[in-house]
Amino acid sequence: MAEVRYVGLDVHKDSIVMAVAEAGDGEVREVQEIRADWPLLQRRLARVAAGGFRLRLCYEAGPTGYELHRRLTEAGYDCQVIAPSLIPVKAGQRIKTDRRDAIKLARCLRSGDLTPVWVPDEPTEALRDLERAREAAKRAERSAKHQLSKFLLRHGRKWEGGSNWTLKHLAWIRRQQFEIEALRRVVREGLQAVEEATERVARLMSDIEELVATSALAPLVTALASLRGIATLSATVIAAEIGDLRRFDSAKQFMAFVGLVPSEHSSGPRTRRGPITRTGNKHVRRLLIEAAWNAGRPAAISAALRKRRARVSGEVRQIAVKAQGRPARKFRHLAYDRHKPPCVVVTAVARELAGFVWATTGQQPRLLAP
Repeated sequence: MAEVRYVGLDVHKDSIVMAVAEAGDGEVREVQEIRADWPLLQRRLARVAAGGFRLRLCYEAGPTGYELHRRLTEAGYDCQVIAPSLIPVKAGQRIKTDRRDAIKLARCLRSGDLTPVWVPDEPTEALRDLERAREAAKRAERSAKHQLSKFLLRHGRKWEGGSNWTLKHLAWIRRQQFEIEALRRVVREGLQAVEEATERVARLMSDIEELVATSALAPLVTALASLRGIATLSATVIAAEIGDLRRFDSAKQFMAFVGLVPSEHSSGPRTRRGPITRTGNKHVRRLLIEAAWNAGRPAAISAALRKRRARVSGEVRQIAVKAQGRPARKFRHLAYDRHKPPCVVVTAVARELAGFVWATTGQQPRLLAP
């Protein structure tokens, strides 16, 4: 077999620093900085591979995305995208440069100390961008509503007619009168910002529902939506962010991936466990915790949930039925019998729900009803 050379790439928008480590215990052979230009990178890699060497490459996940990985893979190179938070760090290290980062990547790739991330295909990444755009629009909507409501509160306008941001509440805001023209314009612009943000969220949600139905993730989304507390949007986010759940060997591995397992600092006879690790994909972790608030309520099947379950296979439906009662029992036990704080209770239920998500879609040979 051809001898291997390990190449660490520190990738930026305009430049790439490349470090090459020889196999075995050899030192880093060369470090060079080039422009972020694909033909130029190809020529430099061909020069490194001259003499029959086989190259293994890696770079950190970051703002440059996965385009470089796809190009390198299509060109026949063995390339990995590395999770930056899991790169080993020396205690006391206070100097960080692009050259040092590239050398560290090459050495750690050679020693096997790096953790690669899952690289989605282009359609899945596009759907991920769409659902993240909807999440960003929702944050903007919340911000616009917060600014307008706090402006009204500063000027003594208190709403006491029920829930906020209903049609009745919006009509009340439009009826507010101010003597000063500047304040009238603030209300007008605030209302316009809220309405535009709400319309943007609705448009993106409609786009998600339309496009996910024709995507390759449609069976996975349908199976996930059979779980109580998870509808089309949550199922789309999980499917686009995680992809194929069969890459996880167990439910515990998936729970750890989304950061819902307790942290631990044990030594000798002492065992000490702390809060959840919060590692992995924060989008999926947040959605599972939100879904846990619904899954923890008394078990009941709505008409919409019954309709979604009619579209999945019998195996998936059986797991969905189990996932309906067990989280609710756990919620009641922790909240009412053991008197745990609400945040602890809902996190435990979210961890339970993550196990059912894995069981529903990770190991089933058939997801949809025939």
